[in-house]
Amino acid sequence: MTIKKIISICILSLFFSCKSNAQKTEVFSVTKTKQEWKAQLSDIQYYVLREAGTERAGSSPLNKIYSPGIYSCAGCNTPLFNGANKFNSGTGWPSFDREIEGNVAFSVDYNIGVARTEEHCAVCGGHLGHVFNDGPRETTGKRHCINGAALIFTPTPNE
Repeated sequence: MTIKKIISICILSLFFSCKSNAQKTEVFSVTKTKQEWKAQLSDIQYYVLREAGTERAGSSPLNKIYSPGIYSCAGCNTPLFNGANKFNSGTGWPSFDREIEGNVAFSVDYNIGVARTEEHCAVCGGHLGHVFNDGPRETTGKRHCINGAALIFTPTPNE
């Protein structure tokens, strides 16, 4: 192998291995040690929220819930999405056309080699998912594709 090929492979490896810096560059009002997060969260919640992982499509029971209520961060209980803004995207993940403004923060990640808009909890920095521009055109046109493991659903009480 030539030096040029080795350098090219190293540069490509770095490019494709980039992780989001959302949890490293911002200061959040809720911070915990790795051990504290591991004690609080299930394995899948920790993987998604703290390691910016993605749950398997269709694996979240929240994917099929369309009742009125609030979807909050599983890490710090901050309200993130209103159930009235949830729609069936057919992707296998809970999808919303908008967030609760101010409670979701955004950054860019290159985890798959292209720029994507990552969403994370503005209070604890937990990774939620990504936002895309292929949502319902009659509303915002946005699709907030969110890992169910990052969320806790609280139904609105019947009055």
